[in-house]
Amino acid sequence: MTSNEAALRALMLAGLDGDAIAHRTLLDRLSRHLRAYYKGRLARIGRSASEAEDLVQETLIAVHIQRHTYDPAELLTPWVHAIARYKLIDHLRRTRASLADVPIDDAAEAITAHDDHIAAESAYDLQRLMNRLPRKMQLAIQYVKLDGLSVAEAASRCGMSESAVKVNVHRGLRALAASIAQEKST
Repeated sequence: MTSNEAALRALMLAGLDGDAIAHRTLLDRLSRHLRAYYKGRLARIGRSASEAEDLVQETLIAVHIQRHTYDPAELLTPWVHAIARYKLIDHLRRTRASLADVPIDDAAEAITAHDDHIAAESAYDLQRLMNRLPRKMQLAIQYVKLDGLSVAEAASRCGMSESAVKVNVHRGLRALAASIAQEKST
């Protein structure tokens, strides 16, 4: 664990324990990291750096609102990065960025369609692939990745532990990727 990760994680844990000053300090430090992240990403796709500030604020709000979903046993920065990545993808969708504008490492998560025909085919393909998975994996992926529920909310709906939801999402996505790779090779 890096010293930066350890410091941010300590601030998060203190904030979760009710230390308002630690929580404000965490958000301030995260804002600097997020600003650099968004400016870099937006610049790579030819977008204005001024968009970064809105994304920073949206992400900080999401971190604040969703802080109860953070698992203290896990690293903090990957959790924040996941939120930041989803906020960027949502922003690009809202501002009608084309799929070609999305950086390659985000393209897998940017499920956008350019017309209704493509959207219908994509939905059909996704459902066909999802039907190959065991029911628990289907539900975990549907709730967490497609519906945007927190792991805790998904666990409650599925009647599983949060750990089981995380495992099912991870294994399910890996199985979906393998199915797609197999179909492409045939």
